[in-house]
Formats: sequence, C-alpha cells, structure tokens
Amino acid sequence: MKPLLKRVRFWEFLQDFLSVNLGIALYSLGWAAFLLPYHITTGGMTGMFAIVFYLTKFPMAAAMLIANAVLLICAFKPLGWRFVGKTAYAAVALSFFLEAGQQIMTGDDGQLIQLLGPGQDSMACMLGAFFNGIGVGLVFITGGSTGGWDIIAALINKKYNISLGRILLYLDFIVIGSCWPIFHDLRMVVFGYVTLAIYTYVIDMLVNSSRQDIQFIIFTRKHREICDRIISETVHSATVLDGEGYYTHEDIKVVFAIVHKRERITILRMIHEIDPAAFVSQSRAEGVYGNGFNAIKP
Repeated sequence: MKPLLKRVRFWEFLQDFLSVNLGIALYSLGWAAFLLPYHITTGGMTGMFAIVFYLTKFPMAAAMLIANAVLLICAFKPLGWRFVGKTAYAAVALSFFLEAGQQIMTGDDGQLIQLLGPGQDSMACMLGAFFNGIGVGLVFITGGSTGGWDIIAALINKKYNISLGRILLYLDFIVIGSCWPIFHDLRMVVFGYVTLAIYTYVIDMLVNSSRQDIQFIIFTRKHREICDRIISETVHSATVLDGEGYYTHEDIKVVFAIVHKRERITILRMIHEIDPAAFVSQSRAEGVYGNGFNAIKP
C-alpha cells in the first residue's frame, strides 16, 4: 500500500474512531445527567434496561453488556464479522461511558444527582433527548451502530426485508408503553414518547434523513475492483454499462449503484482508494424498491 494511501486511511480511521467515541460519550451523558436522575425513559434496549434499573437498581451498563454479547454471538454468522466487530466495540464503549457517567452523577447518599434541580422534568427530558440524538447521530454518520435493538432489527431485516426504521419504531413503542402497567405512572409514558420524538428528530436532522438512498454513477477504468468492493463491503450490488467518451471516442465502463445514505462515505472512500481519477456523480434517490431496500407494496 502506498504511503500516501496509508496516511489517508489512518486519518479516516482516526476521524471515525473519534466520532464514534464522542457520540457514545454524549449519548451516555444524556442518560446519566438528565434522563436517569428524573426517572425518564425512552425506546431502545437502553430504555428497557432503564426500566429494569428503576425497578431493581441493577446496573444498566452490566445489563446492556450482557445482552449485547448474547445478540452479537447470534448475529456473527448472518451479519458477518465487520458488523459484529464494529458494533461490539460500540457496545463495550457505551457500557463503559454509561457506568462512568452514573458514578460521576451519584451523590454521597447513593442517589443520582438532579443536575437541574427538583421539578425540572421537562427540561431534563429535552436535554437528555437532545444529547441522545446528537450522540447516536454521530455514530450513524460513520456507519456504526450502538448495538441493542439495532442488532435485532438488522437480523430481522436480513431475513424478511422489513424496514429497519419500522422495526425499531415498533420496539420503542412497546418499551415506553410498558411503563404504564409496571409503574402506573402516566408521566413516564408521556415523557418517554416526548423524549423519543425529540431524539428521533435530532438524529434525522443530523444525518440529513438517514432513510434516503444515494444513487452513484461512476465512470472508471477499474470497474471490476470497485464492484467487488461494493459487493463485499455493503449489502448492495452494482450494474456495469458500456460507455464512450464523445470527445475522445474512448471506451469506458459506467458503474451504476444505489446504496443507503449512511454508506455514502464508505463508497466515496473506496472509489478514491481504487481510482482517484474516476468521474463520480451522486444524487438522492427517492423511493427505491427491491432487494436490500423497501418492499414493493400494491
């Protein structure tokens, strides 16, 4: 590998590493400083174990670490080592940051400190959701995952091609709704749904609508290498067309591919590594249906 390419890949790795860790730290801050002290929950596996924490005081970090380990073992074969490796690191880091945050926010009496003071539930709800959304958004931008429901959703999507967003939404509503039969506290249910709405909106704004797909048109002389990387490193394929430069009258291959928005940076990086001289056009693709995307519904 050329020294320049090594340096480029190192800085890309470092940027992703810092972004993932910053995102996880902000996500943990939202829980430890604002949501947990005010007995507010939301969706996801973190929300489920927050309910367990309120009931039993069993450490959230330990519960999440155990649950993620079991899920990742189940996901290794169907989802591959790349997904499992990246998600495993995020899961361990999340447990570490969450435990550290809870330790910092625990007072001498053993209770979590209400940083904003008593009776500030609404402000705590908004701030906690904001930090959660920013944190998870930073992780998603790098193509990462925080584990939990993401693993379950990825497994279901792999087998049944159901929208990841829809799976996660159903699971979130079940978790938050369970607060009523457990605690008989309408406040927790309302704040849970408010937190979920703000959290989802912040993620959506940060990643500029992660459900959008990207269409790539790549003019290159190294089409085989690019297509092989797309197939091996994403869940998508590509189509190769014959082209001719009208000015030069030289033959050239045109690679056509549609990928999820979160994979845009991955595709651009691999094109730069393989053929820096490639001519690339990208555009938003609205309403993509078929294998790996949305199912066609009559």
